[in-house]
Amino acid sequence: MRIPPVMWFNTTGPCDPRRHYMLPPAPRLPEARTLIEMGRYFVLHAPWQTGKTTTLYALASELTAEGDFAALMFSCESAVVFGDDYAATEELLLHSLHEAAQRSGWPEKPLPPQATAGSRFFEALSELCRRSPRRVVLFMDEIGALRGDSLVSILSQLRDGHNARQSGHPFPTSVVLCGLRDPREYAGGPFDFVEDSLRLGGFAADDVAELYGQHTQATGQEFTKDAVDRVFELTQGQPWLVNALASKITFDMKVTGAVTADEVEDAKERLIQERPVHLDALMAQLREPGVERVIEPILSGSWPLAEQASSDDLSYVRDLGLITREPPPAVANPIYREAILRKLGHSLEYCVMADPHSFVLPDGRFDLPLLLREFVLFWREHGEVLTQQEGYREAACQISLMAFLHRLLDGGGYLDPEYAAGTERLDVLLRWPHPGPDGERLMQREAMELKVWRAGENDPKPDGLAQLDRYLDRLTLTTGVLVIFDRRPEAPPWQERGAFEQATTPSGRQVTVLRV
Repeated sequence: MRIPPVMWFNTTGPCDPRRHYMLPPAPRLPEARTLIEMGRYFVLHAPWQTGKTTTLYALASELTAEGDFAALMFSCESAVVFGDDYAATEELLLHSLHEAAQRSGWPEKPLPPQATAGSRFFEALSELCRRSPRRVVLFMDEIGALRGDSLVSILSQLRDGHNARQSGHPFPTSVVLCGLRDPREYAGGPFDFVEDSLRLGGFAADDVAELYGQHTQATGQEFTKDAVDRVFELTQGQPWLVNALASKITFDMKVTGAVTADEVEDAKERLIQERPVHLDALMAQLREPGVERVIEPILSGSWPLAEQASSDDLSYVRDLGLITREPPPAVANPIYREAILRKLGHSLEYCVMADPHSFVLPDGRFDLPLLLREFVLFWREHGEVLTQQEGYREAACQISLMAFLHRLLDGGGYLDPEYAAGTERLDVLLRWPHPGPDGERLMQREAMELKVWRAGENDPKPDGLAQLDRYLDRLTLTTGVLVIFDRRPEAPPWQERGAFEQATTPSGRQVTVLRV
């Protein structure tokens, strides 16, 4: 008896239905089929590793199998090295086109040998369509690799062919330009022939359950509802993250039995600490000026005051997938939130000299008061330099506190940061697992809120107490910590900072206030 092939959660390249768990691609992009039937030329764009290429491959295969269309798909990615050299770019794209045609069964190369540079792509597509008994659909993946004159040349030839169809000239019925961004947003050139722009979104919560259900059906291993819910909460449906967490649990961690929310938490921590290519590539964008102009005020909670970020900056960071598409802008999901803070604060962790083990109490709980006292010493020593550093200066307090917490938790606990747009605060939930009296696994939860006192502003303590009150109410906690960073010119000298006081929130909760 033939043993069925092993299936995996895919985290590299397009999905292969013979080897990978995957959702049916076509329902993720229902408009595409209609636009192709209408003979439209359109753009498909989405963030990295969202499933664009997988969806296009599936659509191309489906169209070709039905018999009315001949769908050709190739990538422009290799052309990135040619920049403005449109002749070299054209030559490479023609080679890719020929290979795609051969894979689809064309017996001959369609390129006329004497075509002039700058028109060869047009002539090749015309000849290909002239020879094809079917309507041709062209999928050009990674269109963002084309730059400058090369992009203008290829688009001009596509436009000429699009318009020539009206007089019966053979040319593709439909062309799909696919990439990270909608090229109409960043490049000049002839885009009047591109009539529509589609964006491929992430998974819905039901999609995550369906994908994980395929693994359950294949292996019998169940993902509990709490685990599936936590995955969606952490990823907000970002397809690569959804697959990466499941792969980490089922392959790397080799979890047996039902997968729980606790294992999802462990997988999330490992994923962020290991910094796979997906996260590394995204985090590498943080130092780009346009990205910094968007992300810095989100981290500091001062977004409505951020006049330096342009609509182009916002559009670019949205297209990267780093922030939500709906206003106000926020980091796209909790995993990206934590990864951003870890990336920006990574070097600071080496400045923390305290031993993480010294913060664990005899009963296994975490000593939060000691942590706060140690942070005062850390901030007195390093705060002045950190607040004057280049890059993300306005978010230095948030980045520094999170780096300190990450270092001292050292993989033994969890941090859930939340940015609150427009309130100039950062909420942090510290979760620390520890054994109970009977050996059961308990979870210590400590809530902190960070506020910054800037020049010309009133003391943020009253607002901070009210905001912390609402945060504690949502977490069903009775106490918390309000940390106020004083960044006014008239702030006390650095060696005198670190005053503790007890305060009462509007609802009567007793909380600790730390001023640094």
